[in-house]
Amino acid sequence: MSTQDGIDYGARAKAELGFSRWWQIIAAAVMMGLISPYQYVWSSIEGPLSAALSVDAAAIGLVFTLFVIFQAGSQVPVGWWRDRRGPRALTLIAGVLAGGGYLGLAVATSVWQLYLYYSIGAIGVGIVYTVAVNTALKWFPDRRGFTTGLGTMAFAGGSALVVPYVRANATVTGYSDVLTNMGLLIGVGILVGALVLQDPPTDWLDDVEEEANESDAEILGGKQYESGEMLRTWQFWLMYGMFVAVSGAGLMLTAKIVSFAAAVGLTENIGTLSATALPIAGGVGRLIMGEVSDRVDRERAMFGSFMLCGLGLLAVVYFGASGMEYAFIGAVFIATFFWSPQYTLFPSVVGDYYGREHSSANYAFLYSGKMWGGLFGGAVAGLLVTALNWETTFIIGGVLAITAGVAALALRPPRN
Repeated sequence: MSTQDGIDYGARAKAELGFSRWWQIIAAAVMMGLISPYQYVWSSIEGPLSAALSVDAAAIGLVFTLFVIFQAGSQVPVGWWRDRRGPRALTLIAGVLAGGGYLGLAVATSVWQLYLYYSIGAIGVGIVYTVAVNTALKWFPDRRGFTTGLGTMAFAGGSALVVPYVRANATVTGYSDVLTNMGLLIGVGILVGALVLQDPPTDWLDDVEEEANESDAEILGGKQYESGEMLRTWQFWLMYGMFVAVSGAGLMLTAKIVSFAAAVGLTENIGTLSATALPIAGGVGRLIMGEVSDRVDRERAMFGSFMLCGLGLLAVVYFGASGMEYAFIGAVFIATFFWSPQYTLFPSVVGDYYGREHSSANYAFLYSGKMWGGLFGGAVAGLLVTALNWETTFIIGGVLAITAGVAALALRPPRN
């Protein structure tokens, strides 16, 4: 519904665009689905790459950590540029980088090339992610949770379409063709999507804001905080700590679930089903919890989501150690379902607390916490497995998610 409290946001957007604002979300969602294999298919190609290049698994594991660092770290400058210059040129560059990254992997002959090409692709992924999420925040002040949920659902769920294909064909001799095909699809798809995207003019709701009642003002975001102002609020830093904790737990699950299943003696088929469940659960969770957060306090949605993510991770450990295969898959589904909405809930809260005008840069600062989460989920988790064991490492991840859920209860909007 585009009308809320007498304001027809859909009609206002159509007057600016010449067509429905939902086409912006469709284009953003398609591009998010195209880049999703970088995060969700890595666990399926890690083994063939390691075997083909005859390199140690620990060295290969650093590739995922570098992906998270470059994907998240690129978003602050990208967000700043997008808020001032718009999304189109950036997205065209992203198509070249994200498609080219996979094409480079297909012909890589040494481990340093893996680091280089996956990092190049990660920058393209970061650009698309920033553009897509903030397209929802800019065009849909009335449906932030649901529309960011659609985009981030595509990022999680899009790879579900290719995981079975990759798992079946990513052998030592066949992975090169797999990566080439995906690189071409990613590059061309993003270049086409870039032609659709544009931002609303900064003044498209100025007259509404001047006359807004209290309910309308809350939807519109109230004061439009610049990043420097946001960084001076305690709410940002609490959310930053929460973001690091939850992303660390979830990225560990994403990067390590196939190896965890093998380590506790589960069959290869269970590992494949678990890897397939990740993007499906993540996509559905983002959409559903995004819609829920539009209807209830987002802080309560965070509390419930992150607590259940942590409990799901503890269940993964219990059912895996007990050899209960299908219960194990169910626990993976639950943990991912309630972890993944962080990428819907946090940008929506940033829009609620700090306004839409500088939303790209503001959320990019928060999203940079994914770098630290990726460090835990990749390299640190690997060290913990070596120093402790698989079960204890996953329990630590569960405790991190539960702690973030409890912290959400302290959040409240900053005072203007």
